[in-house]
Amino acid sequence: MEALLPVLQRNPGLSVLVCSLMFRVAHRLLQNLPVPKVVAVDDFRSWKWRNLSVSMVHSLLTGTWAVTCVFIWPEMVTNIHSFYTAPAYILICISSGYFVQDAGDIILTGHARGSWEFLIHHVLVLWCFLYSLYSHLYVAGAVVALFVEVNSVTLHLRLMLKLASQQSSPLYQINKFLNVFTYVVFRLSAQFYLTYYIVQNYSWMDKGGYFLITMTLMNIMILIYFYRLLRADFFPRSRSRMAQNGTHNNSVKKFLTE
Repeated sequence: MEALLPVLQRNPGLSVLVCSLMFRVAHRLLQNLPVPKVVAVDDFRSWKWRNLSVSMVHSLLTGTWAVTCVFIWPEMVTNIHSFYTAPAYILICISSGYFVQDAGDIILTGHARGSWEFLIHHVLVLWCFLYSLYSHLYVAGAVVALFVEVNSVTLHLRLMLKLASQQSSPLYQINKFLNVFTYVVFRLSAQFYLTYYIVQNYSWMDKGGYFLITMTLMNIMILIYFYRLLRADFFPRSRSRMAQNGTHNNSVKKFLTE
């Protein structure tokens, strides 16, 4: 990895595009896997399943990678501003490539309007990650931010089970509790720690204002999503009531994204 680092640092933008193409290849390969019948017969469910499959690969890879980096180099937690290693830098390249690919998939398949929240999230993440790749600052902070991908594994599994109409399955019931646990431990904790670090060191940090604004926006988003998650899994509304709030197609999309 040390030998690869100078190559990536010479042209971070190109490196991210190459990683994006790698995830696009993964997207193509995953289409060869069998899907549940209820997914295959519906265009929106089919697209969402393919999209989530790539997201699951990204989360399994980067979530494990991020936790391993911090375990081996604990200084990443205490010096998020300037500390980084070759594996950490490569991780941010790979993850940035995924977000570029996913944003492109959402836009080019015509799902931007229904997935605008994800696009805003991707833009916020990408500007932070690209700044780290070009400036070599906050790489450790980006690694800590990728702790959220541990929770994304259970979030993606939850949505895939909903796509397959398996909300009553034992796996879904177990996952919804595991999902809350990982949301608090890995997503909320990582986001709030980074926010705390920026506030505490704001006076001397490069682009501190931009990062604080970005973190504040993301904190608002994840708290709203956490509320929606708890409401949908633990205090669900009846599906008949949902159907009264719009067309059948829109209700299905809302049902699957909550």
